[in-house]
Amino acid sequence: MRGQRVLVSGMGGELGSLVASLLETEPWVGSILGVDVDPPRRRLRRSEFHLIEPNDRQRIVDVVTRFDPHVLVHLAVWEPDARAGTTVAKRLTSQAATSVLAAAAECRSLEAMVVRSGIEIYGRGRGALTRPDEDSPTHPTSEYGRMVADLEASAYGVGERVGVAVSTLRLAPVLGPHVPSPLGRLLRQPVVPFSLLADSPFAVVLDSDAALAFVAAAEQRPQGPLNVVGSGAISTMQAIRRGRRLPLPLVGPEWRIARQISYLLGAPVPEHVMELIHRGRLADGGRLRTTLGVAPHVTTQEVIDRLFKWDAIVRIPASAAA
Repeated sequence: MRGQRVLVSGMGGELGSLVASLLETEPWVGSILGVDVDPPRRRLRRSEFHLIEPNDRQRIVDVVTRFDPHVLVHLAVWEPDARAGTTVAKRLTSQAATSVLAAAAECRSLEAMVVRSGIEIYGRGRGALTRPDEDSPTHPTSEYGRMVADLEASAYGVGERVGVAVSTLRLAPVLGPHVPSPLGRLLRQPVVPFSLLADSPFAVVLDSDAALAFVAAAEQRPQGPLNVVGSGAISTMQAIRRGRRLPLPLVGPEWRIARQISYLLGAPVPEHVMELIHRGRLADGGRLRTTLGVAPHVTTQEVIDRLFKWDAIVRIPASAAA
């Protein structure tokens, strides 16, 4: 296993940078190459990085096939209203999947792909299971859920065609001190709306725990989906109380006004976050431990408590930073 070449797409994001930094400490990893539309968020010692637009398919193919990875860790997934609006996020995610997966499929040394997905893939429609496991049906009911479902389908299709293992890690909402999360932004507002008619539980996962799962999957290379979910659960109202925020109970058409105000305050509430607030978002994460021998260390309640202590994320334009 020593000397394995690992390709990390989406290395410029916080999760991608964190995964790359962990891979650099792994004895089985040889060289590491990353591609993304943004540079890495942390200092990396021995990873090679290429700044490439996701629609520049020919350059991605050239860079990836020259590197000829043994493992692809595909993290080039844009959650709506995290770093980009829904339309742009959907386009970038689709372009990155098309370019990177196709390039990896041409690599003779490729043995496995580990792909970021989300528990939004299960959906929260009528009759949906409250805590689905990996064998539960997938019926996404939000745009983000449909995005990760399309990505999984593409990855499994490529894996079957070229004969490599494909792991899809279905993450609970990811929170971290530098993660641009629409859920995190909403909960950190001084006044936080919640549904007066339903205050359903949800779970989250800390970014470092999610990163450890990706590294373990890249080394062990299982086939199929795995839920990555922090233990425990919390409701929106419970999170508001823990953060000492002012709760704003809403019903029906009031949500439209609240979403507009939240958008103006810099905390847009995308469809999948609205779904979480009204219907909850849980999943069974037991298979991760039995398959990979790892599990999130930080509980959902602990992540939420940390959320309110983290410094605010302030984006500085490149021109101003220079």
